[in-house]
Amino acid sequence: MTASGLKGKWALILGASSGFGAATSRELARHGMNIIGVHLDRRGAMAGVEELVKSIQATGVQALFFNVNAADTDKQKEVLDAALPKLGGAQITVLMHSLAFGTLKPYIAQDPKDCLTKDQMEMTIDVMANSLVYWVQALLARKLLGAGGRIYAMTSSGGTRVWPNYGAVSAAKAALESHMRQLALELAPMSVAVNTIRAGVTDTPALRKIPGSDQMMEYSKMRNPHHRLTTPEEVAKAIAILSLPGTDWITGNVIGVDGGEDIVG
Repeated sequence: MTASGLKGKWALILGASSGFGAATSRELARHGMNIIGVHLDRRGAMAGVEELVKSIQATGVQALFFNVNAADTDKQKEVLDAALPKLGGAQITVLMHSLAFGTLKPYIAQDPKDCLTKDQMEMTIDVMANSLVYWVQALLARKLLGAGGRIYAMTSSGGTRVWPNYGAVSAAKAALESHMRQLALELAPMSVAVNTIRAGVTDTPALRKIPGSDQMMEYSKMRNPHHRLTTPEEVAKAIAILSLPGTDWITGNVIGVDGGEDIVG
């Protein structure tokens, strides 16, 4: 079953090449949405990106992918300049922020050289949190975001919990949730709904980069009432449903898509 209310509309996915971003790109395309994907991948990963683009296009929609740093405002301008003619006067209906690029180092270490630096802290929070605000501002400046729009950002229980070496990313998630609440307030008069999605622990490339991720996944399997991990596809389906017309009164929330994982102590 597809959501015909999304057919022909446009989604902009930041962090589109893997994990939640890739799954959401596929799911929204399945419902007839055209996809603008922004990602940052090395040459070795591009074959997988090309396969993703082909799978999206196979659903009969347009797929415009840009391999650039989404946190670079100059690159942001290049993406929007290139995408604008393709939109044909349409606006962006769904904006998804799923950027997972940060430094995983402790704040305190025996050797000061092993501590998180100021530059690393600022980069992590800028990419994983602040960049969302700048994309929203850029879309509004071009009149590409309006009534019926949806904004989603991916958070995790790490926004309120701690894990070794996860401090800067945890801070970024907390900041991201705060940004989303503020955007929900300021965009309400424009009828743009803004929600943060808190996925359960999910086996993604981003998770695999966290030291101790294997233990984290095993613990989550025990903790989750379903005794398994969340999948990117489950998160993508939730986003598609929340993007349907008539769900605009759902805004300003952190929505758990985790099988009840977060309620278990």
